[in-house]
Amino acid sequence: MKVIRNIPNFIKVFRSIRIFDFYAKDITAARKAGDPVKEREAIAYSTHIWASKVAEMFDMKIEVEGRENIPEKDGCVFISNHQGYGDIIALFLAIEGRQIGFIAKDSLESMPYFGKWIRNIRGIYIKRGNAKEALQSISDGAKTVKNGFNLVIFPEGTRSRGPVMGEFKSGSFKLATKAKAPIVPVTINGTYRMYEETGLIRPCSVKVVIHPAVDTSTLDRRQQHEMEHQVETTIKTTLEELVKEEKQ
Repeated sequence: MKVIRNIPNFIKVFRSIRIFDFYAKDITAARKAGDPVKEREAIAYSTHIWASKVAEMFDMKIEVEGRENIPEKDGCVFISNHQGYGDIIALFLAIEGRQIGFIAKDSLESMPYFGKWIRNIRGIYIKRGNAKEALQSISDGAKTVKNGFNLVIFPEGTRSRGPVMGEFKSGSFKLATKAKAPIVPVTINGTYRMYEETGLIRPCSVKVVIHPAVDTSTLDRRQQHEMEHQVETTIKTTLEELVKEEKQ
């Protein structure tokens, strides 16, 4: 029954993706011309327009804290908890004006519109269960970041579907440390209410906290391990605080 009730909303989402058909030519032209600045600008502009339309369509209200913590220079890795599908919309809105792509599971590549769109915004697909191909994806992602593009990683590996964050998977930080790129921790709360909580798309309020960036360029292995624990703790502690605030 819930699937049937969601069909009209799912259709709206898929139709909204077609907005990228209009902007794809600008992204493609900039890429062919070897102009990463214009490419990033075109991606940032189109994704923000799309996210704004979807947020308005489903009445997602978003509050953002810490935008000033986003490094001025591109080539960053955003590390975030993952509550639901709405995280993508929330991040596009929170990181307004900046290009971001996503590390996504390879099964999404075959999805109509979404598959091509993830590639177009410089996202990277990773094949789970295949160590060799996963390492290649990490190398591809590191190269993308070194070339000045920003990527988002959800280290839980799947949606938590609620306010309790799952443990971060080992190896989730390798892309950033391999690229020696700044890591920007991000805490998201509330997106699970958009769909995962009830199985129906509905209005929700979301809080996004962008934490200060962490430099990884000079870390040795021990320091990298400490950094990973620190980032996970920062995101988890802030999430627990946001959940507690909601209950007061």
